[in-house]
Amino acid sequence: MHFSKTMLYYPPVYENGNRFGFNGRTDIKMNLVVKRHSLGGTIAVPGSKSHTIRAVAFAMMADGTSRIHSPLVSEDTLAAVGAAERFGAKVERGDDSVWIVTGHGGAFRNPGEVIDMANSGTSIKIFAGLASLCDFPVTFDGDASLRSRPMGHLLSALDKLGVRTESHAGKCPFTVQGPMRGTETEVNSESSQYVTALLMSTPFAPHDTVIHVVNLNERPYIEITLGWLDKLNLKYRRSADFSRFDIPGGQQCAPFERIIPADFSTATFPLVAAALTQTEVEIRNLDFSDEQGDKAVFALLERMGVEIVHNGNSTLVRPHGRLKAADLDLNATPDALPAIAVAAAAAEGTTVIRNVAQARIKETDRIACMTRELRKMGVRVEEHPDGMTITGGPLTASAVNSYKDHRIAMALAVAGLAADGETIIRDAECVAVTYPGFIRDFNQLGAGFRCF
Repeated sequence: MHFSKTMLYYPPVYENGNRFGFNGRTDIKMNLVVKRHSLGGTIAVPGSKSHTIRAVAFAMMADGTSRIHSPLVSEDTLAAVGAAERFGAKVERGDDSVWIVTGHGGAFRNPGEVIDMANSGTSIKIFAGLASLCDFPVTFDGDASLRSRPMGHLLSALDKLGVRTESHAGKCPFTVQGPMRGTETEVNSESSQYVTALLMSTPFAPHDTVIHVVNLNERPYIEITLGWLDKLNLKYRRSADFSRFDIPGGQQCAPFERIIPADFSTATFPLVAAALTQTEVEIRNLDFSDEQGDKAVFALLERMGVEIVHNGNSTLVRPHGRLKAADLDLNATPDALPAIAVAAAAAEGTTVIRNVAQARIKETDRIACMTRELRKMGVRVEEHPDGMTITGGPLTASAVNSYKDHRIAMALAVAGLAADGETIIRDAECVAVTYPGFIRDFNQLGAGFRCF
């Protein structure tokens, strides 16, 4: 992995001589020790990964200088920054409160090397779509997790648009060479990221494009992309069911200024932690008018018995006794599966998590991995092709694996806060992929996390 000048660095954090933080890089191994603790206080989660990556990509395509305020600074978003720079954009990060991006207006520079997207599935798909506008070959690669994730549906859709693609069985490393010349394509939306990649690239193609979508999943993430198209005045027409998009070609992207909203996927973890520890926690800066689908997780926790109070930019989480089991459809919120599985593990009764088969093709097979690790903590879990059935009960501490998946690591850390004994999460450094400040922020709430 190499990010050159975009490498993220957080110094270690110490308290009373004990190191409990880490430097936010996933190339330094770390195990996390968690014991039962109550929480309390206020937390402000970082910016949205989905919005930050889209902002960087559109800023690269703009003809001029854009300003991205409050971006998420993490390994995934810095992979996007690195790709934009290699294609010729100039990115000034300063103190990371605002990124100033001078785009190339579609005049791509040939990177002349493989573009390493590290662990970022969102970034590799979006930038592969944009690279398909070029008349030279571009090769993408990533870490072991990214190499395991399917890209075939996107590559097939690009093939139909006249793009030459080469891959290893539909996975990376892969190469794309445009320019796009086709006018109609079909994409299997097993992952919404395939549709997003096409929606973000086809406006800049020379011809109008029709995109037919089958097997629609994760609709809110497509709505985030359409929200960006709307804000940037990029034209499109769509069917009501999102099965067809008509995109006029030859469009241009104007530079913009945008504040990145807080990340609801990340907010899921303090939300569930408050519910499990039966303590009141305030989460600040959440914008419930934003398109992010994971805001629905707050409504799911309300169904399970948590009181949610909104007051301006403050969201108060007030548990009222043990969580209650529920029947939960997570198709629109697949990233929430690890945290929701932990909530179900502590709930009274049997919870069914359904219609989220795409959780198996994320950083890991999250259904199989969460089933395995929760069983280690004494939870009764039945695995299904598209979900899980979880019977709640007392959680028992154990040594568990993160599988180097940031959301699994954070979910198991939350589970450890409600478990008897000492839970050890292996390879917890992976939280830096989306939330480098996770340990610091949770310790400020009283979590008592320790690292070794």
